[in-house]
This record gives sequence, structure tokens and C-alpha cells, in this order.
Amino acid sequence: MRAEVTLSHNGVLFLDEFPEFSRAALEVLRQPLEDHFVSINRVQGSYVFPSAFLLCCAQNPCPCGYLGDEMKECTCRPFEMERYQRKISGPLLDRIDLQIHVPRVKYEDLRNRSAEETSAQIRTRVCAARNIQLKRLKRYGIYCNAAMNHRQVERFCKLDQNCSALMENAFCKLGLSARSYDRILKVARTIADLAGSDAILTSHIAEAIQLRTQQNQ
Repeated sequence: MRAEVTLSHNGVLFLDEFPEFSRAALEVLRQPLEDHFVSINRVQGSYVFPSAFLLCCAQNPCPCGYLGDEMKECTCRPFEMERYQRKISGPLLDRIDLQIHVPRVKYEDLRNRSAEETSAQIRTRVCAARNIQLKRLKRYGIYCNAAMNHRQVERFCKLDQNCSALMENAFCKLGLSARSYDRILKVARTIADLAGSDAILTSHIAEAIQLRTQQNQ
């Protein structure tokens, strides 16, 4: 896994069937996700390689794939589901900012021909948000909200009283970790940038919290 994470430097590392990897292999991801480099220790010496990548993962809700499905009943036994989910440790999951449950696509949705936002329109909106971040952060030598450190988060992700109350409520009720705080604010700042908003609003905070905790609801 160490080779894959450094080969993915400045790119995307996509891991399909996430829990099917060994737990030891998955735990290797923790350091590069936090520090953006990977260390390899050998008898001949220690080596450090750059490893700043975007991690994308996909998994079934359970081994059979039908947990929570509206049409097919899950056939997994409780110990099978527990073993499957325990492959992904809490500390590793805590480093994944967006956790989204994707339900079965219904037939009427497949046949729906109503106008949707096009890829070109989405690209325009994303590029505008990225330009906002470039202008905001170029003096620090970084180019996106995800690269902000704690001090930069405090400066650029200021919350009003309502946003602060919402964050406090989420932490108390959802049992979020200290690491979650900065990560939620970075996502909320990005949502605000996509919306063209200078300030982070309660709707941006709420969406960032939902995107982080949806998998566990």
C-alpha cells in the first residue's frame, strides 16, 4: 500500500471494495492522510516519500450488499456484518471527510428525462470556487481549503453565534472527535465558496456535518 500512496501523490487514490483490503494495509493510510508523506524504514535506512493525494473509497453496506435495501433482504449474519465493518478502524474513518450512502437507483429515476445540472455547469461552479481559494490562500503557498492548518482554519472559517451553537450541538450528540472540528469547518468553507458566500452560514455547517456522518446514520 505504501507504493500506491506515493504513486498517487498530487492525484487520486481510488480503493474499491474498501473493507476487502486487509486491516494492516488500510492502517498504512493513516499517516499519509494526516501528514502528506509516507515513511519506509529498512535495514539500509529510512526513506520519506511525498504522498498528498485525494482518497476515494467505495464499499457495500454489508458482505451481501443488501443491508437497508428496499427491495432485497440482507442475508448476512450479525457477526459477518460486524467483522466486515471492523476492517475499517475508527481513526481511519475519522480521516475521511465525506461519507455518503448511495441507495439503489429506482427505475423511474433511470427513465427521468428532466433537465439536470450539466457537467459543464458543475465545472464552472467548481472552478470559480477554486479560484476563490487560490486568491485567499496563495500567500501561504497552498491552493485549496483542504490544505489549511489549524491557524488558517481559525482565520478563514470564523463562525457566528448560530454556527457555533450548531457545531457544539453536533459534537455533543454525535460524539465527534477533536480531529473532526477542523475537517468539518474546511468542508463548510468549501460549501460556502461553491455558493459564492463570503461567510459560513448555518446551512453550510449543517451540510458539512451531514456529509461527514451520513454513513453512520
